[in-house]
Amino acid sequence: MKEKIEQLSREIAELKAASAAQVEELRIKYLGKKGVMTALMSEFRNIAPEDKRTFGQRLNELKNAVTEKIAHLKEELAEREDAEMEIDLTRTATQEPFGTRHPLSIVKRRIIDIFGAMGFTVAEGPEIEDDWHVFSSLNFPADHPARDMQDTFFIARNPADVLLRTHTSSVQTRVMEHTQPPIRIVCPGRVYRNEAISARAHCFFHQVEGLYIDKNVSFADLKQVLLYFARQMFGPETQIRLRPSYFPFTEPSAEMDISCQICGGKGCALCKGTGWVEILGCGMVDPNVLKSCGIDPEVYSGYAFGMGVERIANLVYKVKDLRLFSENDVRFLHEFDNAR
Repeated sequence: MKEKIEQLSREIAELKAASAAQVEELRIKYLGKKGVMTALMSEFRNIAPEDKRTFGQRLNELKNAVTEKIAHLKEELAEREDAEMEIDLTRTATQEPFGTRHPLSIVKRRIIDIFGAMGFTVAEGPEIEDDWHVFSSLNFPADHPARDMQDTFFIARNPADVLLRTHTSSVQTRVMEHTQPPIRIVCPGRVYRNEAISARAHCFFHQVEGLYIDKNVSFADLKQVLLYFARQMFGPETQIRLRPSYFPFTEPSAEMDISCQICGGKGCALCKGTGWVEILGCGMVDPNVLKSCGIDPEVYSGYAFGMGVERIANLVYKVKDLRLFSENDVRFLHEFDNAR
């Protein structure tokens, strides 16, 4: 009897069950009318009277142990089933596929990385700005057309004009106000202009502008930086040309074209037969801008440039309609699943 009780104690401690049916089989095996415990109680009748107290106590302990073990197996199984049945109510009814980065985000990141390799750091500023940072500090005359309601979204007029920034040059002025040269930054961000929405224009778009100010900065430095950027973005065979232009905040000013990526400079619909495609504006920072921001133009000089991210994305991915970038059509976005 003693050996049977000890063996059963070890056996009960190791009991396992993977289903409710197995738990019920174990209950019947040990606690049923024809089970192990019933058989032991029958043997107990033949125990000598002086040993009945000892073995009776051992049998009760064994019965309690097997009862608790069966109950524990039931609880463990129920908890496992509850965990498997648990439903995340925040999930959609149908499985959603993984998304992808937006093409404008991809292109903006590439632009930042290229200039980052040349030592430019990222600077950001508010989209809701004042007249000083958007216009006055950048040498815009009081009667400049860009200040007109037809070009700018004004939130509040006099005494302090508050508006949606029309370019990220406002970030440059904020940096120049609080930082002494050398300054080497790129300013990515969204800008707003009061324009009719079409395939070629939108009331909001994205820019990356750059600024470098230090001693003895020249136009040749600007040209080399932009040539490096163009070849990193569009390929090592890309050529650039700079055409004289006008911007209030730079002097001299230029617009930069790259050799057409479609026809290789031979002439096509994209480049309108010229072999060249404009991608950005640039120039040497006007001394008046430096002075208005607290930088001595007699000591320091610098250059600035600015490009539209949508324009670059158009050339890289051959997207002809600007509206596609903001319509959130998943069919369009999935075309960039493997883009880098």
